[in-house]
Amino acid sequence: MTPERLLFSGHALQRMFRLGIGVDEVRLVVSAGETIADYADDTPYPSRLILGFVKGRPVHVVVTDDEAHAACIVITAYIPEEDQWSPDYRKRKIE
Repeated sequence: MTPERLLFSGHALQRMFRLGIGVDEVRLVVSAGETIADYADDTPYPSRLILGFVKGRPVHVVVTDDEAHAACIVITAYIPEEDQWSPDYRKRKIE
């Protein structure tokens, strides 16, 4: 889904502000990034994890698609930590 209508949860906005991730960066990740995980069993709605690179920095964005309202809802956004993810930031390391 193209993020023409992008809605942000309060949690996402707080986290983005704390980490210095801008709305335009999230929009870029959602529109041009790669879905690296699907969470079909998430509640209350299925979600997916998207990886994108903004100015060389990896950014993960978790979204759910609200097709009824033609919107994409950003649940959270964060910078993946190197020690928790594979070098390409696509797979979580197992401890």
